[in-house]
Amino acid sequence: MDGRVGQGCRTAAGRDSGEAQGHWHVAVPAWVMSQPGHMEVAEPHLPTGAQQSATVANPAPGASSDLLPHFQLEPEDVYIVKNKAVSLACRATPATQIYFKCNGEWVHQGDHVTQHSTDRSTGLPVMEVRIEVTRQQVEKIFGLEEYWCQCVAWSSSGTTKSQKAFVRIAYLRKNFEQEPTAREVSIEQGIVLPCRPPEGIPPAEVEWLRNEELVDPELDANVYVTPEHSLVLRQARLADTANYTCVAKNIVARRRSASAAITVYVNGGWSTWTQWSGCSTSCGRGWQKRSRTCTNPTPLNGGAFCEGQNVQKTACTTLCPVDGAWSEWSKWSECGAECTHWRSRECSEPAPRNGGRDCHGPELDTRNCTSELCTHAAPGAEDVALYVGLVAVAVCLVLLLLVGVLVYCRKKGGLDADVADSSILTAGFQPVSIKPSKADNPSLLTIQPDLSTTTMTYQGSLCPRQDGPAKLQLPNGHLLSPLGAGRHTLHHSSPAAEGADFVARLSTQSYFRSLPRGTNNMAYGTFNFLGGRLMIPNTGISLLIPPDAIPRGKIYEVYLTLHKQEEVRLPLAGCQTLLSPIVSCGPPGVLLTRPAILAMGHCVEASAENWSIRLKKQSCEGTWEDVLQLGAEPCTELYYCQLEAQACYVFTEQLGRFALVGESLSMAASKRLKLVLFAPAACPSLEYNIRVYCLSDTQDVLKEVIQLEKQLGGQLIGAPRVLHFKDSYHNLRLSIHDMPSSLWKSKLLASYQEIPFYHIWSGLQPFLHCTFTLERLSTSTCELACKIWVWQVEGDGQSFTVNFNIAKDTRFSDWLVPDEVGTPALVGPSAFKIPFLIRQKIISSLDPPGTRGADWRTLAQKLNLDSHLSFFASKASPTAMILNLWEAQHFPNGNLSQLAAAVAEVGKQDGALFSEAEC
Repeated sequence: MDGRVGQGCRTAAGRDSGEAQGHWHVAVPAWVMSQPGHMEVAEPHLPTGAQQSATVANPAPGASSDLLPHFQLEPEDVYIVKNKAVSLACRATPATQIYFKCNGEWVHQGDHVTQHSTDRSTGLPVMEVRIEVTRQQVEKIFGLEEYWCQCVAWSSSGTTKSQKAFVRIAYLRKNFEQEPTAREVSIEQGIVLPCRPPEGIPPAEVEWLRNEELVDPELDANVYVTPEHSLVLRQARLADTANYTCVAKNIVARRRSASAAITVYVNGGWSTWTQWSGCSTSCGRGWQKRSRTCTNPTPLNGGAFCEGQNVQKTACTTLCPVDGAWSEWSKWSECGAECTHWRSRECSEPAPRNGGRDCHGPELDTRNCTSELCTHAAPGAEDVALYVGLVAVAVCLVLLLLVGVLVYCRKKGGLDADVADSSILTAGFQPVSIKPSKADNPSLLTIQPDLSTTTMTYQGSLCPRQDGPAKLQLPNGHLLSPLGAGRHTLHHSSPAAEGADFVARLSTQSYFRSLPRGTNNMAYGTFNFLGGRLMIPNTGISLLIPPDAIPRGKIYEVYLTLHKQEEVRLPLAGCQTLLSPIVSCGPPGVLLTRPAILAMGHCVEASAENWSIRLKKQSCEGTWEDVLQLGAEPCTELYYCQLEAQACYVFTEQLGRFALVGESLSMAASKRLKLVLFAPAACPSLEYNIRVYCLSDTQDVLKEVIQLEKQLGGQLIGAPRVLHFKDSYHNLRLSIHDMPSSLWKSKLLASYQEIPFYHIWSGLQPFLHCTFTLERLSTSTCELACKIWVWQVEGDGQSFTVNFNIAKDTRFSDWLVPDEVGTPALVGPSAFKIPFLIRQKIISSLDPPGTRGADWRTLAQKLNLDSHLSFFASKASPTAMILNLWEAQHFPNGNLSQLAAAVAEVGKQDGALFSEAEC
């Protein structure tokens, strides 16, 4: 630069003191090139003359001679609204010059507005510069990169750059991506009104209007807005009948969605029956009736009227009354000592019945008999018989007393004899001393194994051969007992990374977007050739990576995650239904040299005649493909599935996203539903809600429901039940009965509630629930007794007998899934039940075809795995596949003794044993 720079700056500094202290002027640097709109700045150094001339007049001597400029005000991010230009400003001290650079190019000198002042506390020069940015400037680079500007300040000691300020064009599109729709819902039913606002910068804020009045969730606990901007009404009330509008707004505009009319209707409910009326006739056959009204509640807002009759009639028979009548008088008695005699009669011909009148008149007639000679006669024969009877009774009582005394004395003498030798009573219950076996030798897992193997395909026959010499030899001791005393080191991969670090590394991968956020349902770890295991606690989901599945010299960071159905779109067609959780293990596309085993639960009652079950895997393009049909010949050796009663074990050499899908072949096909009852742990009001959950019978869904109920403050009030739900197109019904009417009443509006068939059958909603709202008649009532029926129309059903204290009952807390404990990632030998060297010995002994069936085929039969012989035979080591499957099925509570006995049985077929030295 030449001297013109100094001249230009002196012009700016030479103004009067008032202007220098606060007046704006345009500074035009002389070093700008002559081409319009273009300038070049020598950065970061200016000629000395220019620097000196740019300072404020009369600064403190040496105050800024060796100070770099620092910014008191830096430009900040701004939005351009419509066509209004925005202003960017920066202020620095000590500074001789300040200029803006936008998107790497210097802003023309004529666009700067500069103000000079002096810091009164330090006496240092202060310079403030402003520029304006227009919409046209930003749109010139639209789509290439974001428009940004930055300040550069000079002093005699160098230059300083401010932060970048981004300038964005604000907008808000007119059309909503999703608008709420009108709905009619039953009272107390949940409502979700979706709203996806128009695209905009900055993103639009969303609020909801109910009849043009703002909905405030903080004032109404029945309402909340989800992070996706949907409005949720937990339980619809009559007051919620209104027009709802979603409003989106930002600094540019305010948009309104179309209004959605929500109508909350009430279905009519019958009142209780009146008492039966009296019979229409007083004698003979007639009729009686009772009635009820559709007022509990009365139908509102188009709700359905009560179904059934409002009057019931029944036949009745009234017995005709019969008046009593006297029988004939008896004969007169003998004349007594009092010179009287008597006679009697009874009201028995007929006796009065059915409300008839009693007989009138006396039943005993007494007369004087002095008309004849009345004398006191001596005792007759009847008196003598009475006296004899009394004496006989007394004699019998004395004899019984004597017999009782003799029996007591004899029993007392016998008891004393037994007590003298009472040890015979306790001899059979003496404690037995059992000496515990020694703990496993820990040195077994520290012996350096020889893992050198070659990949091959098994060539042996699937049928046991009966010829050849004896092969398998077993030790005299326990097969899985510790071996050897040598001490070596077994190196294994590092422990699982911390959650935040692992997710941070994972976020750099392209497939990260398809994984659920957070680590609640995720396990992860770092593995090498020694293998290991990943588990998601309390879900029944695990991934077993066997030894040598990862090539030597390779280290993989592997994850295992459980997806919620709403996170992954799994298309189902026809009668298809989701039978298992959707599980991902990765990184996707990784090829293993040995199949890993993915274990997960399912809810199908499997049978070949009722079901066609397929294993689906999501491709890299996002489409779901059938990779295996259970029960059919596999089309690839990469996948295989072992289906058990409540779990499936997927052998896969490619990690990815899997799900088990079934298609019913007949109406007898059924899925297992788990029925669970929850209620509030505390009940301060008269209302009390019982929630009945119908969920797929897998551990992961039960865990999700329990976590939800913990947030709601619920507790389990009945042991869970299993219901077999058939593909009969019939809905599921729920009803409540047998409540004591003096203590409780139900607010149910109909005789039952229903869950539609397809909502359950598809499996895309893992759990559904119905709420029974009860009302106790007094706050002192704490005992609840009732029955809840859950049944499929024309199908199976289950009943819950609820006998529960709402204040302190915790009898069913043991059914709850415990808090998540344990280690989700196990690496190396700690991940396996079978000691490594024992495993290698079993594999080397049983893999080659043996005589008389002493090989892996017999072991598969002993472990009830002989239906998978074709799959095992297709692998390089069939025995390793069997042991891997055993590990996946029985970890961590597997019984090694049973496995050892099965292996020992294979060896006994040869009748040969090898010495412990060979172990």
